[in-house]
Amino acid sequence: MPLGQQIAPYLPLLRRYARALTGDQTSGDRLVRATLEAIIAAPEIFPHDVDPRLGLYTVFHRLWQQHTASLSAANHDEEGKAGIAYSRLAPITPKSRQALLLTAMEGFSPKDAAYLMDVSEDQIDVWLQEAISEIDRQIHSKVLIVEDEPIIAFDIESLVRDLGHDVIGIATTRDEAVSMAKSNPPGLILSDIQLADDSSGIDAVQDILKEIDVPVIFITAFPERLLTGERPEPTFLITKPFQVDTIKATIAQALFCNPLSLAA
Repeated sequence: MPLGQQIAPYLPLLRRYARALTGDQTSGDRLVRATLEAIIAAPEIFPHDVDPRLGLYTVFHRLWQQHTASLSAANHDEEGKAGIAYSRLAPITPKSRQALLLTAMEGFSPKDAAYLMDVSEDQIDVWLQEAISEIDRQIHSKVLIVEDEPIIAFDIESLVRDLGHDVIGIATTRDEAVSMAKSNPPGLILSDIQLADDSSGIDAVQDILKEIDVPVIFITAFPERLLTGERPEPTFLITKPFQVDTIKATIAQALFCNPLSLAA
């Protein structure tokens, strides 16, 4: 099978990971595009001794390492949101965040994460503990949950509160979500796609974003359907059925990449 056909099914997953890692849709997509261009220009860089998904992420990580190296060498004295974001992210190293996202969000084993990051499994364990410890100490925000299934909404609320956040409300429809966000602006939104009145969580979020700037995490059983390039797409995605570590890692990354959403 041609290499392009082998890696095509994994491109939506790589786009999700790249966006979460960079905290930005445009930057993440640019890195994925650069990954594909690099493979096309030099097919020999693609490792064929591992499965296609692992090979694809390997090439991506090589480019990401170059990207972070250039960021580390740059001057991070910018004022405004970008500068604040960097200073807030500084305590948790890029390596530890990568390890957490690779295992908790992308579902790679520690062994595979070690392969991707070219380190030992012991080092991955160290980085995971660093990331989790830093997250436990620092993140705190007000969260709006948009979910029409009561059991799922309860599970999400419990997880969010256990992580130290305040839940300002649970909305089951587009109108409820917009009303809650206006009356008590959240620092983070967790939203399902299909809501109780057949309205869309995506439309609800777009309405809210017209009024306030807030990070959003969409929760869906079919993340690839939101990463088609055919409509506005999310930066952060959680796949149903979700795991506690996935919720924790994604919330942490969304808030760290949007530090103004953190409570004082």
